[in-house]
Amino acid sequence: MSRVRWAPCRACLAFSAALAALLLLPLPRLPGLAPGPPAPGPNATPARPSADLRPDDVFIAVKTTRKNHGSRLGLLLQTWISRARRQTFIFTDGDDPVLQLQGGGHIINTNCSAVHTRQALCCKMAVEYDRFIQSGRKWFCHVDDDNYLNPGVLLQLLASFSPSQDIYLGRPSLDHPIEATERAPGGSTVTTVKFWFATGGAGFCLSRGLALKMSPWAGMGSFMSTAERVRLPDDCTVGYIVEGLLGARLLHSPLFHSHLENLPRLPADAVLQQVTLSYGGPENPFNVVNVAGGFSPQQDPTRFKSIHCLLYPDTEWCPAQKLG
Repeated sequence: MSRVRWAPCRACLAFSAALAALLLLPLPRLPGLAPGPPAPGPNATPARPSADLRPDDVFIAVKTTRKNHGSRLGLLLQTWISRARRQTFIFTDGDDPVLQLQGGGHIINTNCSAVHTRQALCCKMAVEYDRFIQSGRKWFCHVDDDNYLNPGVLLQLLASFSPSQDIYLGRPSLDHPIEATERAPGGSTVTTVKFWFATGGAGFCLSRGLALKMSPWAGMGSFMSTAERVRLPDDCTVGYIVEGLLGARLLHSPLFHSHLENLPRLPADAVLQQVTLSYGGPENPFNVVNVAGGFSPQQDPTRFKSIHCLLYPDTEWCPAQKLG
């Protein structure tokens, strides 16, 4: 009887050993999948894009200063703002009757200082934020007075996200997060905080959902006191609130461009697909995008007129397009 019982037991042991060996074998990899970083969190991609997004759903804030009304702002009013008047609001620091006639009720004198300090910059951003919240619009986008903004491409980009989610879109000027010293109210406690921020010189956008969450640190003038906690300019303070205080994340976009970049490296066939563009200015006049057009570099040193005429050839002052 013992031999009869032992035979099945040996068979069981053999089967168990074979099963264990199979479990130790590596699983086959499914085609098309490769190891990589974890999937993005819930804030990285929207559950319901805004397919019905309209131009008037976007609040575009242009930051400028009194001395740039003629040189820089005049060019923007002649070009892209002429195609986005209803959604564009200009934030400046001085009264200008001529500008008021051109911009109507969309010219806002912030009464901030005209000096280019972090306090003055944060003062203007505080006014921009409050005006956006009051507007009830779905998206807030900030640009500087040396940016060309393509309203059509901007709308396409924003339509791929939901304004109710935590969306912070822009381009960092650094290749690493900034590290700042954070001072608690009263200055008794000092800590170090790291966060990404989108440079204001390239422009950035915030969803209404995220902007509302920023209210305790940005609304009703509190933006300036928040900025003093890290003693950084306006764009850095936005990143501090979004990433450092709220734990949301900047979505890096290559479609935003500032004068800090090497703009001639942008491929000519990609220029018209960008959200924002810029130029180097008098200190770096050759830092402009390469784009063909009806204007010479002497006639159009920023290349904004040439870009505009390629996008909107029906503009009355654009050179006639050659046929064939």
